[in-house]
Amino acid sequence: MSTSPSESSSEDANNRSFWMPGNYQRTVKRTEDSFQACNDIVACYQERARVERQYAQQLSEWSTKWTPVVDSSPLYGSLLKAWRCFLSSADRLASLHASICRSLVSEDGDRVRTWQKDSFHKKMFGGFKESQDADTGFARAQKPWAKRLKKLDKVRSAYHKVSRKEHAARERETHAQGNPDVAIEKQKKIQEEREMVQQEAEKVRARYEKVLEEVNRYAPRYMEEMESIFDQSQDEERKRIVFLKQAFLSIHKHLDITNNESVRAVYDELHNTLMAIDDQEDLRWWKNSFGPGMPTDWPHFEEWVPEKKSKKVKKPVEQKGTLEKKSAMIGGVRVRALYDYVGQETDELSFKAGEEFLKIEDEDDQGWCRGMKEDGWEGLYPANYVEAV
Repeated sequence: MSTSPSESSSEDANNRSFWMPGNYQRTVKRTEDSFQACNDIVACYQERARVERQYAQQLSEWSTKWTPVVDSSPLYGSLLKAWRCFLSSADRLASLHASICRSLVSEDGDRVRTWQKDSFHKKMFGGFKESQDADTGFARAQKPWAKRLKKLDKVRSAYHKVSRKEHAARERETHAQGNPDVAIEKQKKIQEEREMVQQEAEKVRARYEKVLEEVNRYAPRYMEEMESIFDQSQDEERKRIVFLKQAFLSIHKHLDITNNESVRAVYDELHNTLMAIDDQEDLRWWKNSFGPGMPTDWPHFEEWVPEKKSKKVKKPVEQKGTLEKKSAMIGGVRVRALYDYVGQETDELSFKAGEEFLKIEDEDDQGWCRGMKEDGWEGLYPANYVEAV
């Protein structure tokens, strides 16, 4: 006789049930699975750490490669400063991603390894104490139940067998009673056989019902003992889940650079530098440095003046010594004018080609330096009008 799909599905589900003998092994195996999951988590984020380290190295190499190109580029002023800011930002981000690499390995990886060592206790001959304890508890609780189920299965099979036998006897009896070709004595014999089988079936049924009653009476105790062991296993698993959640949150904290103040500062500075690009200021600097704004000694009538003869003195030497002395005192650099320059503003120096004085401040973004002459006068001058002595 065939079995309907619904009956087959119900039987399969019952066979997979936690309460059936041996099916608790899936719960026991969680311990070994969790231990392996810890190994996989550590390996996974160690590989991510290598990605972070490689990215940091690539950022640094990119910045190093392009720095000389940017420094020698034709850009100038605020535009050049903005381009350089991209490279300096990359250096700062490289340092940040290198620190993420260290955190994933030394903090997150070590934390999982330490917890794993404290939570899983290996047996000398393989396996873990936690899984062995759970397996022993489940097996002890299930042993009496399994024996009763085996006995119940045996009497159920016996009852079903005798029921099939009884059913066949009834069919023979029905067939014989309606058939005139069957002799009366034969019909009587078939009837007696059916009665004997029926009596046997009733006895087996009574035994089957008795065993079933015993199984059902024992079921609450079995369920209580199994649930007790299961609850202990659940508590261990809960601790694993809670710890791994915290471990994942720690990893997320290290990887989530969107909330990192250092990263925000890098991109804020870069954005501000880009927004500070000033076309008018850059154009003004270029005009004054290389265009019509450059100082020029326009041709004019110059009266001839006879040269005055002067005694040879060591004034230039003394002047040099004085400049060197001042240079040492205020930390300036001695420079010599390459061209004549007439200051256009009150805060600018004027000098002649060949004249020496001190540069006391380095060149700014607009190409101007601050200098000091022998007489103590300070002022600005174009950086490209002088050379270091």
